[in-house]
Amino acid sequence: MKKLILFIVSDSVGETADLVAKAAASQFRQGLETVLIKRFSHVEDESQLDEIVYLAKQQNAIIIYTLVKSAMCQKLKQECRIKEIQCIDLLGPIIERIGMELGEKPLEEPGLVRQLDEDYFKKIEAIEFAVKYDDGRDPRGILRADIVLVGVSRTSKTPLSQYLAHKRFKVANVPLVPEVEPPEELFMIDPAKCYGLVISAEKLNFIRRERLIALGLKDDANYARVERIEAEITHFNNVVSKIGCNVIDVTNRAVEETANVILSELTNRHS
Repeated sequence: MKKLILFIVSDSVGETADLVAKAAASQFRQGLETVLIKRFSHVEDESQLDEIVYLAKQQNAIIIYTLVKSAMCQKLKQECRIKEIQCIDLLGPIIERIGMELGEKPLEEPGLVRQLDEDYFKKIEAIEFAVKYDDGRDPRGILRADIVLVGVSRTSKTPLSQYLAHKRFKVANVPLVPEVEPPEELFMIDPAKCYGLVISAEKLNFIRRERLIALGLKDDANYARVERIEAEITHFNNVVSKIGCNVIDVTNRAVEETANVILSELTNRHS
């Protein structure tokens, strides 16, 4: 049975070329059994290329590479031509075509796609965290969060949590209700990562009445009465005073504006 050796050469991890090689080999009945793949990752200088080409010649291997630096690509092509070794450039032609269409030169920085993947998964993790620890469902999330939001009902805690999660922050939010003792975890965290969201009684009265109407209920329920709202705000003030956290008035602020206040403060704190 004939054996074929493929050398995967990359200035990053080499996952892209490895997957492409396996996908191609899988198209043959005995491809995955007879094709041996050897990966050479993080190849960053020409001396490494010389060694790889030497080995490829000894083992009669085909080189498949994903090198983003043009100088390294040219070096490998030249050495393969001299040694009469077959080589396949997976990225070069695509990068060249995209550059021509965009009128730009490539960055030639290895590992950028991996950085993008890590950034993407960090955002997904933050979004899942915000969902899991929304509305005080599990107070354990308070201790794990980057940002903790507290406030009475209808102060945009959930949409603000999701907005900040898309910025890759793990956010937990906790509703404050006079009849329910706030979780003890709120008083165990660094007050600097906690933000209280306050709103005027008049504005909250309007929001809650509209909410009740949208649900097909009467708008004079206790939930929307000014006296009830004022009692909730008093309770809120007592709790945030005990926590010692910052308070943001969201009365006339959009979610994005409130988020920018928090993000600006975090940036200033770490600058």
